[in-house]
Amino acid sequence: MAAGLQVFGQPASTDVARVLTCLFEKNLEFELVRIDTFKREHKLPEFIKLRDPTGQVTFKHGDKTLVDSRAICRYLCTQFPEDGNRGIYGTGSLERASIEQWLQAEAHSFDAPSSELVFHLAFAPLLSMNPDEAHIAENERKLQQMLGVYDEILAKNQYLAGDEFTLADLSHLPSSHYIAATPRGRKLFTSKRHVARWYDAISSRPSWQQVVKMQSEHPGTFE
Repeated sequence: MAAGLQVFGQPASTDVARVLTCLFEKNLEFELVRIDTFKREHKLPEFIKLRDPTGQVTFKHGDKTLVDSRAICRYLCTQFPEDGNRGIYGTGSLERASIEQWLQAEAHSFDAPSSELVFHLAFAPLLSMNPDEAHIAENERKLQQMLGVYDEILAKNQYLAGDEFTLADLSHLPSSHYIAATPRGRKLFTSKRHVARWYDAISSRPSWQQVVKMQSEHPGTFE
C-alpha cells in the first residue's frame, strides 16, 4: 500500500501529466500540491527544501524526492510492482530492456522536437506570440522522421514495446496530446496509419482521460 505520495505542480505540465498518468495506471493514492510558478506559492520555505538546484519540485515519497518525470515513473513501477497495472514496466528482463530502449528514444529523440511544437502550436497562441514558421517546420520535420520509424514498428506491434501498453507508450502521451489537439499538429499523427491507431489507443486509456479531465478543470498557469 502506497503512503505519503505527493506530486508538486500543475496537471498542464507535461512532466506532471506523465507522473499522474503513471500513478493512475498503478492505481496509487497520492496528493497533488498545485504550484503556479508565476505566483508566490513556490517561494514558501516549505517548498524550498524540496527543490533540486534548478528550482523544480516534482515528487516526494517520505524522505525521498525525485525531480525527473521519467525517473519517477520508473520508481513507482519498481517500488509498487504489485499495484495496478503490473506489466507496465515489463514482467521480465527482456521486456524491460525493450521498454527502456523506447524510453530512451522518447527522452532523447522525440522529446526535443515535440516539446518545441507543444510550445509553438499549443501555448504560444495563448500568449499572443507570433509563430516562428521556420522553427515550427524544422521541428515538424524532425518529429515526422521519428514517427516514420514508429510507424514501421507499430505495423508489427500493437504498442511500441510489444502488444501491451507500457511506460514506453505512456511517456509519449503528454506532448502528443498537446500537438494532436491542434489541427496542424494532428496531421503528424493521422498521416501515418499505424501511428494514428496507436495514438487513438493510448490516448483513450482511462488513466490518461483522468489527467485530461484534471487539466480541463484546473489547467494552471494558462487558465
